[in-house]
Amino acid sequence: MSKKVKNLITRELSEKFKDVDGVAVISPRGIGAIRNNAIRRKLHEKGVRMTVVKNTLAKRAVGDGSKLKGFDRLLDGPSAVIYGQASIAAIARLLIEEKKADDKLELRGAFFDGEVYVGDKGMEQVSKLPTREEAIAGVMAALMGPGKKIAGALKGPGGKLGAILKAIEEKAGKAEGGSPATA
Repeated sequence: MSKKVKNLITRELSEKFKDVDGVAVISPRGIGAIRNNAIRRKLHEKGVRMTVVKNTLAKRAVGDGSKLKGFDRLLDGPSAVIYGQASIAAIARLLIEEKKADDKLELRGAFFDGEVYVGDKGMEQVSKLPTREEAIAGVMAALMGPGKKIAGALKGPGGKLGAILKAIEEKAGKAEGGSPATA
């Protein structure tokens, strides 16, 4: 491959990885074309892309100022980098499902926030992390929980007082011999 072609590929990879903060890496070795297309289709539905890269060019594309600095530890032999709009936890879950369907799929690991999670165990660990939406929901539930308790505490005595007043009114109506509505 000529130097011009390598520079073009490096520039293209740099553009693809520019806004990416986490990636997963698998080995495409042993995956047939039909299986490869099926995996890519499932990834595409989630807004995720898979790019088979030459390791040296991927290392060059990441560079010093990138959020992916250090993911090159996962690059060993033929590599396919998986990245996209979905959270790294969602990507890991999808890849683990694919691994269950096809044992030939080799999960190299995942990289995000400067941390490398290596192999199948690393992917398992990442898949158990909450996605962005799940984390936001957890924070909102934690914030709303005390508010609900306070509202219940404030509403509870008022409701009891209202029930007592209604009972007194009904008793007074019965004592007069008529219904409380006619009184």
